Amino acid sequence: MKMEHLRLIDILNEQPGAYISGEEISRRLSISRTAVWKQINKLREEGYEFEAVSRKGYRLVHAPDKLEESSVLDGLQTHSFGRRLKLLEVTSSTQEEARLLAEQGAQEGTLVIAEEQTGGRGRQGRKWFSPAHKGVWMSLLMRPKHPLSFAPKLTLLTAVAVCRAIRKVTGVDAGIKWPNDLLVQGKKVCGILIESVGEDEMIKYCIAGIGIDVNVELAELPPELRTTATSLKIESGKTQSRARLIAAVMNELEQLYNLYEEEGFAPIRHLWEALSVTLGKRVTVKTPQGELGGIAEALDESGALVLLDDTGKTITIFSGDVQLA
Repeated sequence: MKMEHLRLIDILNEQPGAYISGEEISRRLSISRTAVWKQINKLREEGYEFEAVSRKGYRLVHAPDKLEESSVLDGLQTHSFGRRLKLLEVTSSTQEEARLLAEQGAQEGTLVIAEEQTGGRGRQGRKWFSPAHKGVWMSLLMRPKHPLSFAPKLTLLTAVAVCRAIRKVTGVDAGIKWPNDLLVQGKKVCGILIESVGEDEMIKYCIAGIGIDVNVELAELPPELRTTATSLKIESGKTQSRARLIAAVMNELEQLYNLYEEEGFAPIRHLWEALSVTLGKRVTVKTPQGELGGIAEALDESGALVLLDDTGKTITIFSGDVQLA
């Protein structure tokens, strides 16, 4: 946001609920009344709401919950994750922004956050609903020194990190549906998309896309999503700090990323199983080979889902869409 816009908001916030005349604002900002009017209209485009009354002036009615870089950085306890931050007002996709930075040589831990995505993507190319100032829409660049087979484990690791962060910051009892959707009371609150680029069978870089419905109101959800999606505000009954949540996700993610380097996948697997809403449940899995049904029994050492079908046969599923019975 431009400095003159910040100064205008500061003036209007000095006496909450009071009207400030255009003449007074003009004098204090050393700009014309026309320039004041233009600034007010520009702020309206960014989600601010004002009342303008003749001979009284302007009154700030509503300010959007805008992320500030400093508020995110203040909560970080990381060495690299989130330390290099690109904060955008609007973008088509944070995944694409992060990919371009990766190809330009950006360092591991670079984080791209958007207030709004116009073309957010989920798994299998699905569109992700990501309205302005209401959620966490971000992509993290990682450069793990591992074979491409590490990517599915990184998906599970990221899901654990986000789930733990949500529980700590909001108290909402989120759980993980294999492999990477986060649910609350059976409704989706977060999606995770890991995209990897390889070179000579090794990972060149990974981008972890994380979309969390934070302060979306029920009425703001598209009608077709209201039975399947929710938000942290809906579930907790109060507005949540997006900056605190972003920092908590980065802190958890770097900690688990380092844990994997030190001890391998086993501790990550145990954490995932403890947070799972899939294991022990009857599920239907849509796979490229067809639809399968049975009891979700465990994760194997690669992160694949082990399914016990109705004939007693054990099936290992490496990719697919799980539906809980």
